[in-house]
Amino acid sequence: MWTVTTLDEREVPSVRQLLQLSVPAIIVGVVSALGLFLVDEAAHYVEEFLWVHLPQALNVAADSRWWIFGVLSVIGLVIGLIVTVVPGHGGRDSATVDLIAPPMQLIAVPGLVLVTILSLAGGVSLGPESAIIAINTAILVAVVNRLWPDIGVELVVMVSAAGTIGALFGTPVAAILVLTGVVAAAKTGGVLWDRLFLPLLSASMASMTMAFLGAEQLRPPALPSAGGQWLPLLPAAAAVACVAALIGLLGAVLFQPLHSSFRRLKRPILYTTLGGMLLGLLGALGGPLTLFKGSTQMVELVERSAELSAWQLAGIVGIKLLALLIAATAGFRGGRIFPAVFIGVAVGLLCHALIPQIPIGLAIACGALGMVLAVSRDGWIAIFIAVVVSGDVTILPLLCFVVLPVWLLVARAPEMLAHVPAHARQDAK
Repeated sequence: MWTVTTLDEREVPSVRQLLQLSVPAIIVGVVSALGLFLVDEAAHYVEEFLWVHLPQALNVAADSRWWIFGVLSVIGLVIGLIVTVVPGHGGRDSATVDLIAPPMQLIAVPGLVLVTILSLAGGVSLGPESAIIAINTAILVAVVNRLWPDIGVELVVMVSAAGTIGALFGTPVAAILVLTGVVAAAKTGGVLWDRLFLPLLSASMASMTMAFLGAEQLRPPALPSAGGQWLPLLPAAAAVACVAALIGLLGAVLFQPLHSSFRRLKRPILYTTLGGMLLGLLGALGGPLTLFKGSTQMVELVERSAELSAWQLAGIVGIKLLALLIAATAGFRGGRIFPAVFIGVAVGLLCHALIPQIPIGLAIACGALGMVLAVSRDGWIAIFIAVVVSGDVTILPLLCFVVLPVWLLVARAPEMLAHVPAHARQDAK
């Protein structure tokens, strides 16, 4: 077995240490991308069965209200059964953990894979990010501990998370932006880029692996450039971002009470089924555009925005926010960033519809920035996603300014995270 010199978190890593650990980091990056790709592909096939082949076989319309209600209700019931009877309870309750959390036990991986696939395929308003990070981290911690037992668990978690985030967003930049804050908050010794060397290597390999596989998670809509004429629009841009952030904070305030209300039903099969039925009602009301994680639907929403009134856009914002809150608090597994991006883009389109003088690209960028910052509390990832959804790097200086008043708005506000007593975490083991 090849042994390596591990990193001591109080010391600056040597070049020799970084080179020795590069091979495990490359392997972690590739495996992280493959884990995401396999789960995403499985979800795609299940989605086609539920929303294309099965409706055709039954001669029903897949976008009919009763079909949407039925599919989401059944998805909630099945996920409740899995969380109840499968060992490991389908992983931790996603509502109670941050994006990067300590590794779970391997026994929970099969159940979490199943509920993640069903959530993604069934139209649940959650993204894959937190579930995929948890799955990859659990597997890779076990594998690396077996092959390279001298490598610390915390380093494996960081490198695994970086690889998965790099795969999710198609670029290692997103992973490093997230981990820069993690490393800085850790207050450990060492030069920042020495600490980020291995995560960046893992994220780069994961991103290139996803590009090689032709997989894409977040596709920006085609929009005209603002042309650099954004300086007079600073007040309007900040206002759009703050409005989106306030909507996100409203969701954060409602998050804990909703989570506690569902848990009063005691059994996962009861509150996930109820959650599925409520999601079905919201989906029937909002239509297919308000279903799923929202990345594909975001592009469709932008393309159709000229056909939608301000009232319709406001309805989409409200329905998707409620769907995110119910999905996240009713026991489903998944992340909150992808649907937050959709909501932020919808808020931007609403502001553009009310004030057409705000360029549509700038409006959706600021809406996404405000909503993602309220949900994630990470300014770097909020700026990054805002640039991605707008497709216009010329607005980056404006976004770096706009993020500052939004941060003051959200910094001390409640987070979109549920806190439960340790004895009550039956389904979050």
